[in-house]
Amino acid sequence: MLIDLANFTPDLSLAGGLVIGAAAAILVLFNGRIAGISGILGGLLSLPRKDMAWRVTFLVGLVGAPVIASLLGKAAVADIQASWGQVLVAGFLVGLGTRYASGCTSGHGVCGISRGSIRSLVATLTFTVAGFLTVFVQRHLIGG
Repeated sequence: MLIDLANFTPDLSLAGGLVIGAAAAILVLFNGRIAGISGILGGLLSLPRKDMAWRVTFLVGLVGAPVIASLLGKAAVADIQASWGQVLVAGFLVGLGTRYASGCTSGHGVCGISRGSIRSLVATLTFTVAGFLTVFVQRHLIGG
């Protein structure tokens, strides 16, 4: 395994993880809500929308932070090596998986595992294994 030392940033990764953990803790302590992105977005799309303000604020921060970072010249540029069709199919499959798992990696991986949830541990392991298998099949069996 090779590590790209030019882009290896454990200090920034640690800081990002601490910020994500703090945000998740603040949301659950002050709002009683889990910081699962699929649940936050899904709550905006379902009716009635009585708790819309915090959901919109959370999503604006989620999208706004990288936008601000890119304006400051601090954001990494993503190099997505897939067609739009592949991206759309992948997004659909991720959405389908979050419905079956009753949550996404942020809800299960960050919030659920930290609460000691066995269901979240199983869901996160399933997401991870599915990701590994998808990359392996795509890169080594299909060729891409």
